[in-house]
Amino acid sequence: MIPLILVLTIAGCALGQYRPGAVASPGQVIRIISQTQDGPNPDGSYSWSYEAENGISAREQGRPKAADLLEAAGDYKYTAPDGSNIVLTYVANELGFQPQGAHLPTPPPIPEAILRSLEYNAAHPEEDQERTPQRIG
Repeated sequence: MIPLILVLTIAGCALGQYRPGAVASPGQVIRIISQTQDGPNPDGSYSWSYEAENGISAREQGRPKAADLLEAAGDYKYTAPDGSNIVLTYVANELGFQPQGAHLPTPPPIPEAILRSLEYNAAHPEEDQERTPQRIG
């Protein structure tokens, strides 16, 4: 899990360098308005956050869930090149990285015929058993 934390930290730092909708000029400085860091603490927990003058902000909290399992949760915000506000929240744990945000694509709805078929199959498991080859011997 430590590599996951490192990847998320590096991604957060890289995101902090991104300035949407503007061309960075050499020597241009984007100030950090606020920044906090706590930890790593003796119990393994930590937290960090920052906000830059260009509107980018991020924060994360992490804590051990078990001896070899860490859980992290956080969010980041920025303005996309098209002017829309991007807000992504996430949890990273034994189930992997789980992002949520209105800008993320969603799967299309399952067609009605497929839903009916799935419902029928669930209601009639005996038909599946009849078709399953039986081992002899």
